[in-house]
Amino acid sequence: MSLRRMRSTLDSFMLALLVLAPLVLAAPAPAQPAGDLEWPTYGGDLASTRYSPADQITADNFADLELAWTLSTDNFGPEPEYNLQSTPLMVGGVLYTTAGTRRAVVAADAATGELLWTHRLDEGERGAAAPRRLSGRGLAYRDDGGAGEIFYVTPGYQLIGLDAATGRRLPSFGTDGIVDLKLTLDQDIDPVTGEVGLHAAPIVAGDTIVVGAAHLPGGRPRSMQNVKGHIRGFDARTGERKWIFHTVPGADEFGNDTWLGDSWRYTGNTGVWGQMTVDAELGIAYFATEMPTNDYYGGHRHGDNLFSDSLVAVDLETGERLWHFQFIHHDVWDWDLPCAPILVDITVDGREIKAIAQPSKQTWLYVFDRVTGEPVWPIEERPVEASNVPGELLSLTQPFPTRPAAYDRQGVGIEDLIDFTPELRAEAERIVSNYRMGPIFTPPTVSVPEGPWGTLMLPSQAGGTNWPGASYDPETGIMYLYSYTQVVSLGLVNDPEQSDMNFIRGRAPEISAAEASLTIEGIPIIKPPWGRITAIDLNEGEILWQVPHGETPDNIRNHPRLEGVDIPRTGRVGRIGTLNTKTLVIAGEGGIFTTPSGEPGAMLRAYDKMTGEEVGEVYMPAPQSGSPMTYVLDGVQYIVVATSGSGQPGRLLAYRLPLE
Repeated sequence: MSLRRMRSTLDSFMLALLVLAPLVLAAPAPAQPAGDLEWPTYGGDLASTRYSPADQITADNFADLELAWTLSTDNFGPEPEYNLQSTPLMVGGVLYTTAGTRRAVVAADAATGELLWTHRLDEGERGAAAPRRLSGRGLAYRDDGGAGEIFYVTPGYQLIGLDAATGRRLPSFGTDGIVDLKLTLDQDIDPVTGEVGLHAAPIVAGDTIVVGAAHLPGGRPRSMQNVKGHIRGFDARTGERKWIFHTVPGADEFGNDTWLGDSWRYTGNTGVWGQMTVDAELGIAYFATEMPTNDYYGGHRHGDNLFSDSLVAVDLETGERLWHFQFIHHDVWDWDLPCAPILVDITVDGREIKAIAQPSKQTWLYVFDRVTGEPVWPIEERPVEASNVPGELLSLTQPFPTRPAAYDRQGVGIEDLIDFTPELRAEAERIVSNYRMGPIFTPPTVSVPEGPWGTLMLPSQAGGTNWPGASYDPETGIMYLYSYTQVVSLGLVNDPEQSDMNFIRGRAPEISAAEASLTIEGIPIIKPPWGRITAIDLNEGEILWQVPHGETPDNIRNHPRLEGVDIPRTGRVGRIGTLNTKTLVIAGEGGIFTTPSGEPGAMLRAYDKMTGEEVGEVYMPAPQSGSPMTYVLDGVQYIVVATSGSGQPGRLLAYRLPLE
């Protein structure tokens, strides 16, 4: 009996349980036909490749895609959400996603979008006080040999296990299907207001669930003391904690000596707010960490601060550290690691390597042997500039990868400024004269009215590459990364009324927002492209191609100061994830512009994997806000992408070719 026919038999029974369980309209899914292709994890697989061998949608027919169904998230919470970041899963003909301001879990028919069941948990004050709210980025599926199980983390930082067929909480998992993640974190945390949560999906491998930790953005923390973002593994059958990895090492632990002056005792953060990766064959979990408390001032945490800004490999069953690499010593730029590392099997100089590649906000792609942690290509410690901020003590050196080359611009100089016209270049030079400029790792500076107002930083604290990460084609060894180019000012101020720290991010009060703008009448002062996709051949360690991604914004195309100027496609700023299929690289645009049909919206674009040539585009009424995924069901390939934006509530759009 098919899933869709069987669900009606459960209606009356499950409605009787409505008070205790979610609405249920579905039965256990049958095994899928051999030709079907699923998307069972956030990254498509445990390796986080975001790759599918689906080949029905090609360069020849991509532009023919039509909307198969839409799932609106408006009613999954007390008000609509305008930042839907979820990547759904598809298993057994059912699509699973988080949705809405309450972070409900939704199961829908993957062929029609019809709602099958929902689960919601009203966390009251705990949810309202959470540092990471809204729908989050997704959930995890576990094959338990039966109907399957769904796991996700609520805004209030609780891990919930659900029966995948019914949406009911698993009675044997935790307490009535719930594990309170503010417990067993080896520190005292207020159950309501304690500042720790998670947007990302947990990752499940075998009988182990690995869960990260995230906090509020840390540019202006109230205190140098905060919750520590330790990483834990839980038993998927019982919810019991199997292990914990202290990202801020305790007194007797390796790395504690990198926290001077007992700063390890009070410093927090240093969690994993992005996705994680597992090599099930090796039994290793890999995660990339964020920076410690205060993103831009480290005067209260001298030392290199292990395990911040690090890629860490641990035993999946025990949490024992196997190896690590720290990308930034004593980070004061907020260039923490935002996304999943990707498992890649490559051949370099005739040597086959089980490797792992970590995209970064800095726009370096770091590549290691994933068994030993040795860099595939040399990573050199090079001297960097010292800080002149009182109380700050930076590392004398930072790691510089020698290969592949950076895939977006690093550092700011006069040559990076727009030169559409001589007048615009002159104005851009006037603006930057108020700031400190220099290469990557130029330190923040105290903001003063007479200058500098701050340090110009490129990439910005948001990247480069952000949480959507990259995708990888295991057939060719090529990785595809979206990045964007946006300069910001990094200034520090002393403000005892806001923080007990010596400095937090800000600008001198005498400097107005208009004066500090890094645009000229809405035109960014940095040359385009402002958004791009890069293909990197990991067998060679070389950039294969780069293309601007996203149409030129309306305000640039129609700007009176650019009239008569030949402006090439500039690309668009966003947080964009790519999708690889056997035939294409696919990504949607950030932001809204006037599309070729004259409608406001954005485009879902497809590129040739080997050349970067754009081969097709499809209209979306709102920009991409969650990374796209694909699956094949009953012989039909679907592409599903989350869209949302200003005035555009969250939607899942499912595209397919016209049915004959």
